[in-house]
Parts: sequence; structure tokens; C-alpha cells
Amino acid sequence: MTPGSRPLTEVTWRWVTFDELTVDALYRVMALRQRVFVIEQNCVYLDADGHDAVCIHGLGESGGELVAYARLLPRDVAYPTPSIGRVVTSPTARGSGLGRTVVEQAIAECGRRFPGEAITIGAQLYLLAFYESFGFVGAGNPYDEDGIMHIEMIRTSSADNLIEVHVRKHRSGHPGR
Repeated sequence: MTPGSRPLTEVTWRWVTFDELTVDALYRVMALRQRVFVIEQNCVYLDADGHDAVCIHGLGESGGELVAYARLLPRDVAYPTPSIGRVVTSPTARGSGLGRTVVEQAIAECGRRFPGEAITIGAQLYLLAFYESFGFVGAGNPYDEDGIMHIEMIRTSSADNLIEVHVRKHRSGHPGR
């Protein structure tokens, strides 16, 4: 775990539409996203990009704190396929494996909401290998987005078998590639 982090109690997940977010939940989501993406990564950009209203929002909560978040965008909002965005973990939860869990949760929820469809992400380039471990593959050249290098990546529904094998290995204590 990183300095300042704390052991997590069980993380509970819920996936809700924008209209189902309470004012308090929306505030906590925006605060976490801005804390990490704007302040920590020193990246000045408009986080409220107009897409949240059509997204499915995944909130991972532990001990009353929002410790992880991701949003699912329907097809033709950011990409021709459904996509996962704004994947973030709280600095207090770093080093706990929660980053891997939030991506697993987001992929699984995409499978429920958009069965059989590919998923596209715009990944920060330094996380290329991390996302490859979930079956995403690079789909183009790296590009600069708000001063941070990114790469478009796509995961086909046939990658589901890969993630199931990885999850089983990870949970059994035998990390997979």
C-alpha cells in the first residue's frame, strides 16, 4: 500500500444511471475525479464534459467512502462502441489492488449492459500493459490529451475468456500475465 493509504474493508459496488445518483453521490464522484485527474495529475481540463447524463456510473464504496469509480458510455458517445472512462481509485486506497478490481467490475457491467459488444477506452499510455492484461489491444498511435499521452484500446467480447482465467488466477494467489 502507498503512504497515506489504509486497509480497505469490503468494497461494495453499485451501477446507476445519472438520474439515480443522489446529490451527495454526484458530489463525491466529481470530488474524487477532480482530486486525481485535475489536482494530482496536474491536468487542467473540463471534467464535466456533458457525457455524464448518458453514462452508467460505477461507485465502489468502503467504510462510507467512495474509493473507486468508473463510468460506462453507450456506443456513439465517445466511440462507435461502448466505452469505459474516468477509471479512478482514491489515493487512500492505492496499493490495495482496487485498480484491477474497478476495471474488472467495469468490464463485467459492460458485458451485462452491452452483451457481445467490443469496448473501447482511451488509456493513459503508461497504463498500456495494465489494460492489455484485461484483453485490450492498442488501436492506433499514441496521442496527447490535455498534456498526458494516451492510446485508444479495444477489447473484443472474445477476450472474456482471458479475463475469467486471469481473475481465477489472481484470486487463487497465482498472478497471471
